[in-house]
Amino acid sequence: MTTARVTIKDVAARAGVSKGAVSLAFNHKPGLSEATRDRIFDAARELGWAPNLTARSLSSRRVDVVGLAICRPAELLGLEPFYMEFISGVEGVLTEHSCSLLLRLVRNLEEEVRLQDAWWKGRQIGGSIMVDFRADDPRVAAVERLGMPAVAVGHPSLTGGLTTVWTDDATAVTEAVRYLGALGHRRIARVGGAAALGHTTIRAAAFDEAARALDLDGAWQVATDYSGEAGARATRSLLAAAPADRPTAIVYDNDIMAVAGLSVASEMGLSVPGDVSLLAWDDSQLCRLTHPTLSAMSHDVHGFGADVARTLFGVITGEGPGSHLASTPVLTPRGSTAPPRV
Repeated sequence: MTTARVTIKDVAARAGVSKGAVSLAFNHKPGLSEATRDRIFDAARELGWAPNLTARSLSSRRVDVVGLAICRPAELLGLEPFYMEFISGVEGVLTEHSCSLLLRLVRNLEEEVRLQDAWWKGRQIGGSIMVDFRADDPRVAAVERLGMPAVAVGHPSLTGGLTTVWTDDATAVTEAVRYLGALGHRRIARVGGAAALGHTTIRAAAFDEAARALDLDGAWQVATDYSGEAGARATRSLLAAAPADRPTAIVYDNDIMAVAGLSVASEMGLSVPGDVSLLAWDDSQLCRLTHPTLSAMSHDVHGFGADVARTLFGVITGEGPGSHLASTPVLTPRGSTAPPRV
C-alpha cells in the first residue's frame, strides 16, 4: 500500500476503531481515552498518513494552536508559581494572535517525542515550545527531523540547532554565592532541582566554581524533585549537623522549596536569618508572604514566557529575533538573609 493511497479508513482499521474516532483524535476532540488516541496516532504514523488541512493552511503561515509539553507531575505543576507565570506570559501573546495553547503533561522524554510527532503530523499545532532540556536530549534530533517550528527554553549548549531563549543561570548562581560570601557566610549549601535537567547541571557547576573561588569552609549541594517535601527533607538533613558543621546559608532552586526550608528551620528551633540565611530562586508572591520575607533571585517570568511565544511566531514567519539571552535573574535581598552570628 503506498502512502498516497492511504485513507482514514485504513488508519481506523489498523487501530481497530471507527473513522469517527480517528477524526476525534486528529481534531483533538474529547471522547477518547489516551490509550486509544495514542493507538490511532501510532497507526497513522506507521501508515504514513496525515489528514488534509481544512480549517487552516500552513503554507499561509497561519497558526491556530501552539503546543507545550511538560514532563512534571500534575500535582507539582499546579503548585509551582514559575510555570503558572510562564504559561500566563505565553497565553498573553497567543491571545494577540487569536491562537490557543495545547498543554500536555508527559511522563518522560520518549513520550514527548511521540507526542510532538503526532501533533505535527496530525496538523494539530503550528509550532511548539519546548522546556526542561537534558544533555543529549532526544527531542532536538526529533524536532529537526520533523521540520517543525519550535523554540527551546534552555541554554544553547543543550538545545542543538533549535532556536533558543534562555536565562543566564550560571551568572545568577555566582552572584548569589558571592552575595552570601560578602555577608560573611563561610558555609553555604544549595538545594537544587532534578539532577538530570540541564539547567540544574549548569547551576551546580557555577555553584562549585563560585565556592572554590571564595575558598569556603563548607559547600554542599543536594538534588531534589523541586517539591516542598523534598526541599524540607534536604533542609532538615543539612541543618541536623552540629552548629559548627552545618551551613549558615542555603540557596534553593525554587520558591516552594525555600518556603518549606523556612518552615523546617522554625520547626528545628532555628532563627532565620539569625542562625541560617535562606535565598530562593524564581521570586514570586510566595517569597513576599513569608515571615521573614524571602530573599530571592528575581526575573520577569511572565515577560520571559511572552518573549518565548513571540520568538516562536518569529520562527514560523521567518521574521523573528532568533536565539537570544532573555535575562539574568537579579538578586533581591529581603529579611531572610543577613550576616551570620559570630
